Amino acid sequence: MSKINKILVANRGEIALRIMRSAREMGIQTVAVFSEADRQSLHVRYADEAICIGPPPSSESYLRIEKIIAAAKQTNADAIHPGYGFLSENEDFAKAVEDAGLIFIGPSAAAIELMGSKLAAKAAVAKFNVPLVPGTAEPITDLSEAKQIASAIGYPVLIKASAGGGGKGMRVVDSESQFEEQMERAISEAKSAFGDGSVFIEKYVTSPRHIEFQIFGDKLGNVVHLFERECSIQRRHQKVVEEAPSSVLTPAKRKQMGEAAINVAKACGYYGAGTVEFILDEKLNFYFLEMNTRLQVEHPVTEEITGLDLVQCQIKVAQGEPLPFKQEDLQINGHAIEIRVYAEDPANNFLPDIGTLTTYKRPQGHGIRVDDGFEQGMSIPFYYDPMIAKMICHAETREAAIEKMIRAIHEYEITGLETTLGFCLFVMKHEAFRTGKFDTKFVENFFRPALLKEHTSSTEAMLAAALATTLTNKAKSAAEAVPTTQPSRWKKNRV
Repeated sequence: MSKINKILVANRGEIALRIMRSAREMGIQTVAVFSEADRQSLHVRYADEAICIGPPPSSESYLRIEKIIAAAKQTNADAIHPGYGFLSENEDFAKAVEDAGLIFIGPSAAAIELMGSKLAAKAAVAKFNVPLVPGTAEPITDLSEAKQIASAIGYPVLIKASAGGGGKGMRVVDSESQFEEQMERAISEAKSAFGDGSVFIEKYVTSPRHIEFQIFGDKLGNVVHLFERECSIQRRHQKVVEEAPSSVLTPAKRKQMGEAAINVAKACGYYGAGTVEFILDEKLNFYFLEMNTRLQVEHPVTEEITGLDLVQCQIKVAQGEPLPFKQEDLQINGHAIEIRVYAEDPANNFLPDIGTLTTYKRPQGHGIRVDDGFEQGMSIPFYYDPMIAKMICHAETREAAIEKMIRAIHEYEITGLETTLGFCLFVMKHEAFRTGKFDTKFVENFFRPALLKEHTSSTEAMLAAALATTLTNKAKSAAEAVPTTQPSRWKKNRV
């Protein structure tokens, strides 16, 4: 085993702080890296040491492998934790860390590479009889051939980029007349986002739920799952609300899907924290979607229902320690819900609304956790993802967790920019969410800014009015020049 004494965190914001806090509890020193835009960030101030690695654009700082390795060597770090995003699923980075004689707190480069290709991943897990959505087994770029395959599968179909994720290079095609245009768009977007225009085609499940299983393995070959998370509330194929456990899985289905998730991990010799993602149809049939070879944004809901610190587990596995628990030792305790608080305007197609946190006050109370990287008066940099925070509520039952989240949203005070708090309140109060009768089309099927008025009190009605007023019909300068005298806690109040 290799004892880790100092960790460089190759990330920023709330996840960097999250990792550093767990490391400090283990008596491990931490090193922050930061761009010039993050010089005053909380993670920089919290770390034992901090190194500037370049200008604000991530391509010149957080994505520069050689700068991160140099910073680790300069500070005598033993290990590097990638967090999520940036280089966390980059096999070249994992290999460079290992080649530099450092410990990569994550899976092997080989596992990252295998699961980074959706088609290669599907081929690997098929050997373990993990259910797959009907579709192509090889990447394809030929339009004529692709159209024939789509017709054979039967519409609707889904065109997906072979490399990458996050909803980029993904198109739903309902009929043959749409296929050519959508295929060209998917290829173009895949090339732009990932440098690889190859795509594949699979049957589109019309009312899918997004269920993912947290898995954990050690370097001795032991693998367990830490139950599921439901991540069906999304916009632009990206998650906004997550919960654990899912409201629809039976114990038997949970066991079946958990075993499949473990087999996916075994298919690539996986160790560390990872997430196996499935889609679930209306009849509770499940199909392997992909594997994320990193810690997920939504990992706190799993921590809340299991009582585990997943970052500390990652560090122990990276040191060569065996998993301290077996599958039979794990159980679900209560229910946890997470909302992502983005600097986005839900009334304007969830577009980023970058600005300064004029007011920023977190809710408090038993069972409420806020993971963030900002303080009042700080600005949200436009160079990076606009997430301000994750708020997690845990209670004995799903119903109690929802009510706690509603209370916490009311008490979360943010002014200076638009956020997704109002949308998340809408979700918590919506009958479809409360009864568990929803899928990944929740936003398309239910969300209209005007409908917020039907779910709000007089204070929240002010939020609805703010959401209904978009940047297309008001001048931003006028909003800045005439501040509202009685602002809602989520409404713009630029002064």
